[in-house]
Parts: sequence; structure tokens; C-alpha cells
Amino acid sequence: MRFRQNLVWLLLALALGAFIALDLGRFLSFEQLKASQAGFAQLHAQQPFTVAAVYFGVYVLATALSIPGAVIITLAGGAVFGLWQGLLLVSFASTIGATLAFLASRFVLREWVEARFRQRLADINAGVGKEGAFYLFTLRLIPVVPFFLINLLMGLTRMKTWTFYWVSQLGMLAGTAVYVNAGTQLAQLDSLQGILSPALLGSFVLLGIFPLLARRVLAAVQKRKVYARWDSVHPKTFDRNLIVIGGGAAGLVSAYIAAAVKAKVTLIEAHKMGGDCLNYGCVPSKALIKSAKLAHQMRHGAQYGLSDTAPSFSFKAVMQRVHDVIKAIEPHDSVERYTGLGVQVLQGYGKLVNPWTVEVALNDGTTHRLTARSIVIATGARPFVPPLPGLNDVGYVTSDTLWDAFAQLDEVPQRLVVLGGGPIGCELSQSFARLGSHVTQVEMGARIMVREDAEVSELAKASLQADGVQVLTGHQALRCELVDGQKTLVVEHKGAEKRIVFDQLLCAVGRVARLQGYGLEDLGNPYAPHCGHQRVPANHLPQHLRCG
Repeated sequence: MRFRQNLVWLLLALALGAFIALDLGRFLSFEQLKASQAGFAQLHAQQPFTVAAVYFGVYVLATALSIPGAVIITLAGGAVFGLWQGLLLVSFASTIGATLAFLASRFVLREWVEARFRQRLADINAGVGKEGAFYLFTLRLIPVVPFFLINLLMGLTRMKTWTFYWVSQLGMLAGTAVYVNAGTQLAQLDSLQGILSPALLGSFVLLGIFPLLARRVLAAVQKRKVYARWDSVHPKTFDRNLIVIGGGAAGLVSAYIAAAVKAKVTLIEAHKMGGDCLNYGCVPSKALIKSAKLAHQMRHGAQYGLSDTAPSFSFKAVMQRVHDVIKAIEPHDSVERYTGLGVQVLQGYGKLVNPWTVEVALNDGTTHRLTARSIVIATGARPFVPPLPGLNDVGYVTSDTLWDAFAQLDEVPQRLVVLGGGPIGCELSQSFARLGSHVTQVEMGARIMVREDAEVSELAKASLQADGVQVLTGHQALRCELVDGQKTLVVEHKGAEKRIVFDQLLCAVGRVARLQGYGLEDLGNPYAPHCGHQRVPANHLPQHLRCG
């Protein structure tokens, strides 16, 4: 593979070198074209098929190599072959050449780019998979965007070659016709500026914007269809400007910003204000990490010019500190604070009745209905618990429940198994290992932190192992067993079963969006777009409903 890539690089370099060394660019000037017009026409009259074939090959080669001068070659096509034959030759030659440039970029550059910009390219590819053909078509309609650059950049994406070809063929047709037609009038042109007048450039821009405008119109029509069945219940006036369901990080920020611009906002939260971040995630985990880091530094005091010291501590005190940190931050996310900001805070469960109405089952047993122009569903996510046989028999904790469960323990868990090699599993594995637990981390995949670059995964693994964590990658959990009071996790690795004895089991294999029970099903849509891993067509959900 590497040899073939280097060979392509060499051929490209030789071709461009020959172009420069032989000064072939002098043939791609407007003046040279006008001077040679009569000679080309005479040669075409004598050998029409040969001239057409050579012209076609030269155009394909120039486009494939991204050599400047496509405008001149296109004008030559109109001047020599006339409008229709020139349009036919240029249209197919330019598209074939563009596709070759697209493939060359993909073959030579994409692997290198993906290795360095994996996440950014993944986001781009997601967009290309959904809207790529549409945006490529729009760009092809505007010749002020360098086509050679489009060819090379699209080659770095996961767009299908056939899609790139046919969209380019159609998208470049209008601009190609303008240039070929200008070539038929070559004798009357004084310069290239005569082709692209401000009025013509403006027309191209409008042509490129037209698909975007058409899409907006279609979206409006689709929106009308979505709301049609709710016309009879559409409120004439609204109680609130915004209703936010969920008092976690996303919901609090949404309510805060809306209140800051003097909107009428209602925030609905049934459980704890602050959501996952304050109560189960960011705050408690970082408080635990801080204590674990200090214990680690005490053991390695010599690195700081001090004596190595085995830390002596109460695990109950460590967990109490975690809860104290949560309590210290609670006032910033409290009902009282947001009420003071002008937000109406209702403690209960919110459910959509229709696209503009939310019914709130308040914690005191009463119900309340509110209408709003816009509704934010910011209900967060919950830990995913795998359907592992025997899991309930041995018992387990998640990143949500361990803070209360472990606060009841007198000592740090002696043998802790952590299922999952993501960020949550890794940070908790390291923290408990530094506090004295014998931690075994089980990951089904080939490496931990799989969403990061391979180098990051290796660095994280080395850091965990340095702190005493036994990292088992490529191990699939099969079942849990409880025999004579001993808890065991059975895993499979390379076809062989292995048994891991533990005192506590932490499930940290990922999180799933909380979406059920909020009325989305009653609106004819079980899940909203862009929430968690579930995906549905966007036109199935009213656009003023947003998920966070």
C-alpha cells in the first residue's frame, strides 16, 4: 500500500515537473488561445475524431492533475468544436478528470489526514453521509469556488465515488455551458473578464443559493405537514416563552440564558437540581480523584523531594468529603437561586401533551398544564446496565449509585471489578486503585478509550497499569456467579474462559439517553433526532422541540 502511494506521489511530481520544465503553461493563456484559434479549427476540419480524442485526453489529464488553465481549455472547446459538441466533450472530460483527482486525493492523502484529524473528519463524514450530495451540488453551481479544491477535499471524505461523479456531472453543467458558449464567441472577447461580468457572477451565486432556498421552502412545507394534525389545539396565546424539562447542566444553562434576556421561563425537575454533573458525574468524581491523587503523591513523595509515606485514611471520611463538596456547590444550582433569577421552577415530571403543551405531575400529587412557544427536553442520560446473566444476584453499582452505596462501606473495596474501558471506567479505576483497591478493568474491545487516538489509549493504559490496575482488553463478560457467598465474573478471552473474583462490581459500559415517558411517543415519534444513539427522520418531530 505504502509503495503504491509513493508511486502515485512520484508520478504526480513528474507530471507537474514536466509541466513546469517544458513551460506548458504558456499554451494555457488567453492570448495564445486567440492566436491559435484558426490553426486549431483547420486541424479539426482535417482530422475531427483525432483532434476530439486528443482534446478529451488533455482535458482529463489537466483536471486530474489539478493544473491551472481549465477555463482556457474550456474556451478552446467552444472555439474549436462549437457549443453542443464542445459541451459534450468538456462536460464528460471535466467530470472524469475531477473524479480521478478525487480518487488520487483519497488514495494518497486520506489515510494521513484521518490519522491526524480522526474526530474532526468523523464529524465531517457524518455530515457528508447525510447532506454531502446536496452541498456538493450547490458548490458545483458556483464557479467562483475553485473546482480543483473541491475535488481534493471531497476525496478526503467517505463520499461514494459514484455519488461524487454524477453530482459533479450535473452540478458543473450550467457553468460549463457558459464557458463553452463564450468560447464560440472567442473572437469577440478581449479578455477573460469579458466572460464573467458582475451580472453573470451574480447569476451564478443566485444559482448556487437557489437549492438552499428551495430546501427552506420544502422544510416549511414539511413543518406545515407535521403541525397540521395539531391545528385544532394550537394555543392563541402562550403561558411561557420557554419550558425546559430537566434541571441538569443543559437545562440549567438553557433556563439561565432565557431568563437573562427576560423571557418567561419554566424549569421542570423531578429529582435533584444540578442533574448528573453535580450529583453523580463531574463534581463527585473529581472530588474523589483529588483525594486519590493526594494519596498517590504521598506514596511517591520522593518525586517532590519529600519522603514516601503510606497514606492513612478513613474511606468513610473520603466519601463524606465527596458529599460535602456536592453540598457546597448545590446552592449554585438550587431552586432558590433560579427562582431569584426569574425562572419558575416546578418540581415534578413534565410530559408533552401536544407540541406546545406540557403537563406537569408535581411531586405534591397535583398536576399543572403550561403552554410555551418553545420546549427544551434536557433529560440527560442514565448508565447502561448490560443484560449480563447473574448480575442482579451478585449486585452492582453504577456511576450514579456508587456515591451513596460506597458511602456506607467502612473500607475501600478490596477487590473491585470495573466493566468498561471508557472515560468513566478509567477515571474510577485509577481513583480506587490509588486508594488501595485491587482493581481489574474489563473491556470487550481491543483497547480502552476507543474513541480517542490509539496513542492516547496506550498512554491511558500505561498510566492505569502504573497505578496497579489490571487492564484486560479483548475480554468479553459472559456471566456473573454467586457460589458459597463468593462473587465471580466469568469472562472469555481468545476462546478460553477466565474467572475473576470480586467484592464490588462497577458497571461503566456507557450511557443511554433518557427519552421515554416524556410524551414523544404520543406525538408519533418514539425518539427525537440528535438525542443519544437513536435516530429518526427530523421531519417527524416539531421543529420548536429541542433536545439537550
